[in-house]
Amino acid sequence: MLQFKLWQGAGGRAEVAQLEQAVAEQMLVNKQARERNSVLVAEIDDLRSGLTAIEERARSDLGMIKEGETFYQIIPGSSDSDE
Repeated sequence: MLQFKLWQGAGGRAEVAQLEQAVAEQMLVNKQARERNSVLVAEIDDLRSGLTAIEERARSDLGMIKEGETFYQIIPGSSDSDE
């Protein structure tokens, strides 16, 4: 009876193993969240400190160009090898 409780009962070995697996998975999720947060903090600092990052975002996200610049759009050709 004691062996059964040890292996199968509440707080037994099976439950402990399951909880250890859940903790390991949560630690991985937390690590990924910390890495993502670090990237976001760096981006926020960059946006607060300089105009270069703001200009880069305006160019890439909004397609803006400076006055006096010429915009070139390169459209990839078809992959036909007949020509």
